[in-house]
Amino acid sequence: MKSLPEGNAVVYCEGAFNTPNGKTAHGLVRFTTRYRVMSVIDSHHAGGDAGEILDRTPNNIPVYGKLESALQAASHSGTPATHLVIGLAPDGGRLSAKARSDIRKAIESGLHVDCGLHDYLSEDPELAKLSSEKGVQLRDVRKPPHRSHLHFFSGKIEDVFALKIAVLGTDSAVGKRTTAWKIVQEFNDAGYKSEMIGTGQTAWMQGSKYSIILDSLVNDFVSGEIEHAVWKAWDEKRPDVIVIEGQGSLMNPAYPGGFEILAAGRPDVVVLQHAPARRTYDGFPDYPMHPLARQIQVVELLSGRPVVAVTVNHEDLSDEQIPVICDAIYKTIGLPAFDVLRDGAGALVNVLKSYLRKQEPNPISGIKGT
Repeated sequence: MKSLPEGNAVVYCEGAFNTPNGKTAHGLVRFTTRYRVMSVIDSHHAGGDAGEILDRTPNNIPVYGKLESALQAASHSGTPATHLVIGLAPDGGRLSAKARSDIRKAIESGLHVDCGLHDYLSEDPELAKLSSEKGVQLRDVRKPPHRSHLHFFSGKIEDVFALKIAVLGTDSAVGKRTTAWKIVQEFNDAGYKSEMIGTGQTAWMQGSKYSIILDSLVNDFVSGEIEHAVWKAWDEKRPDVIVIEGQGSLMNPAYPGGFEILAAGRPDVVVLQHAPARRTYDGFPDYPMHPLARQIQVVELLSGRPVVAVTVNHEDLSDEQIPVICDAIYKTIGLPAFDVLRDGAGALVNVLKSYLRKQEPNPISGIKGT
């Protein structure tokens, strides 16, 4: 891994910021060690503060309507932009004509471009030729490694003795990655050594060292790559806790995900991210979401491991509704429920600590499990 941060990034999210299709930009605005985020581009929110728009908490990341304005502001601040990072996550991962035109402008302005979509910029003849002429890099984050570098499941996951926590979801674009990072950071703040296993392009862009891009891998190697990432984190860092980011949801019709994480990552416990106000699956209004109790039942039947907490995505909920809903989940499902984005992960991590394995002091961290 290159030393971090790699550069000063303008995050491109035209027409999608503060929507499910802007979730990559949302992750970068909230947290990244890979870049210094200078600004966001989205003409729908030009003039606003990205943190205020997203989480009602200003973070001094301005939103501009045009690339030219963002580059000019970065230059005037004394920290000129070095990267354009594509913060869009549209259905199917395809690039619009408007986005492609703006990417061309970025290359012409001398910016490196990092993209996590299924349309590979490096394989676009015009953009590849232009980037070569300008001496900049087109980095396709979702481009899988050569098959000779991929791993097949071997069973070495059984050698991992950290507490393994999978953060799965009842839907796609529901906040699994953000909750996973919150858990990692809270454990670290509490004096435990914790590592994140990223499974999508955004976690990689946020600086997760142990990352795969699950939905771009050849199916035969998905389980092996999950196992290898978890094992490598254990082998190199000997953490007390390993948190595995979920993808999609087990019952989403277009983005079914999570089975390989359960089968190959073999988590000890599962945290389930849920958006109580959603009635249908993300992007598919004709497909009603399965009840929370049914989704928990499916996870536990598949994995043989317990769902120990529900984390709430508060979209379309008022501040007054959130604690009422968390209480209702506890009364009807029997599991504690938390809004970690609003309230932090402290209470959730207190629940998770009880599952830490009794073990000798960690040879690296010196921390002893409870």
